[in-house]
Amino acid sequence: MGSGVLQILITLIVLMLFVKPLGVYMVGAFSAEDSRLNRFFNPAERWIYRLAGLKETDATGWKKYALNLLLTNAVLMGIAYLLLRLQGMLPFNPNEIEGMEPTLSFNTAASFMTNTNLQHYSGESDLSHFSQMAVIMMMMFTAPATALAAVIAFIRGLASKGKTIGNFFIDFVRAHTRILLPLAIVVTLLLVALGVPNTLNSNVSVTTLEGVKQTIALGPVAALESIKHIGNNGGGFFGVNSSHPFENPNGITNLIEILCMLALPAALPFTFGKMVGNMKQGWVLFTTVMVLFLVLTGVLVAVETAGNPALTRLGLSDPMGSMEGKEVRFGPVLSAFFASVTTAAETGSVNTMHDTLTPLGGLVTLSNMMLNTVFGGVGAGFLNILLYAILAVFLGGLMVGRSPEFLGRKIEPREMKWIVLVLLAHPLLILVPTAVSFLTPWGTEAISNGGFHGISQVLYELTTSAVNNGSGFEGLNDQTPYWNIMTGVVMLFGRYLSIVALLAVAGSLAAKQKVPASIGTFPTDNATFGTVLAGTILIIGALTFLPVLVLGPVAEFLSLR
Repeated sequence: MGSGVLQILITLIVLMLFVKPLGVYMVGAFSAEDSRLNRFFNPAERWIYRLAGLKETDATGWKKYALNLLLTNAVLMGIAYLLLRLQGMLPFNPNEIEGMEPTLSFNTAASFMTNTNLQHYSGESDLSHFSQMAVIMMMMFTAPATALAAVIAFIRGLASKGKTIGNFFIDFVRAHTRILLPLAIVVTLLLVALGVPNTLNSNVSVTTLEGVKQTIALGPVAALESIKHIGNNGGGFFGVNSSHPFENPNGITNLIEILCMLALPAALPFTFGKMVGNMKQGWVLFTTVMVLFLVLTGVLVAVETAGNPALTRLGLSDPMGSMEGKEVRFGPVLSAFFASVTTAAETGSVNTMHDTLTPLGGLVTLSNMMLNTVFGGVGAGFLNILLYAILAVFLGGLMVGRSPEFLGRKIEPREMKWIVLVLLAHPLLILVPTAVSFLTPWGTEAISNGGFHGISQVLYELTTSAVNNGSGFEGLNDQTPYWNIMTGVVMLFGRYLSIVALLAVAGSLAAKQKVPASIGTFPTDNATFGTVLAGTILIIGALTFLPVLVLGPVAEFLSLR
């Protein structure tokens, strides 16, 4: 256990060293001001702009920004659906894999376009190399680029002096050329050097030492793994994800993948602080979220190293902790840490089966996703953090009897209506489909465990869909038309309803004149505000889901005592 904790500390120290520089770099990446960065990237980007008929000076209001975002994603999703249906007739298909059936194609296209990457298929047997590259990897770039563009637009709404929040297409291009592609190339080369395959060759058949024939799946694994983690995508080349030795061969690749998952979400508070001209504000948001992350991670590691409570009661617990479903190369500590990171950063990549976590371990992973602010995914998670920050300011203003302000912008009923819409939609998208699934035979026949654990299986599937995480609890027979359609619809609403609503808030704030701070202004860049923000997240976010969590993981835990 000691070595595992040491590796966690090393990971967090390395993370702290580069998140601020990365956050500041992203400010320059999306800036229109003349800089060395712009002079380096502009020649290639201008070719793309000319091809698309864009001008770098173009700027739009929030409605056009949101419309361009939705239309772009809709076109990309439609292309992905067609390619999946037709993959049997397309090139780079050495294993002669047939096209996907309609509902699975819809689910996969919706999943990867919404940055959820929930897999109801097995990557090595259901997708051709062409589909892995032209569909899966394409959307692993475009989905996080969409979210990065949205969060930058929101920050502009708080920091700008006009009614515009930028141009979606320009932000979308820059997210690719200046952030995702450079990082993906570097990480891909590192992974290849560390033993992750990257090839277009067909599967290889070998004879094992026992004389048994075995087929070894190959493909562009390293290229997919890099953007999978950098873009908080999840969704592995192989069905067992990052527990497969080709996706995650050793402890160094495990460290790299964890850092990649946390890098952009942890850097965005510093991007925010730099853009609004108040780095203390960025530090407050980062520290608040980091404390929540450390507390939840500590609980998860503790319960997974304590072992199965039922076995402990009988005196049969393994002193190493609960090893059921864990990655044996890394042990329960690093497996639990990976589970916490992937659900906190809304990535969905797994190196252990979450269905085999102890009941309280499953509770933590569910809590990470339900809060959707413990870093959260690229862009979208930070939008939720800012949503709760504005809500905290509003509640604080009500308590002192003053009109609430956030960074010099008054928070009024117009903004709060949009924010309340997002707050209400989040639990409804999880709880209503969960209830429907228990009321229909199509939902209940997929459950592999009875009792409280069965409730957790269904709850996890709908939660991971609604918050665009994509990790699977497993054990649920989700490759059916019902689950393909249900989770596909939930993923789409969970992604775009919140983005559009928060862009509306950004547009409303951008149109307002800044008001000077006064003696009655509630400061938002100190420890007091950080405490209020953490309390707001926990009280509103956590208590919303407490009843259903009691029916699932909490009741399962109590039944094992």
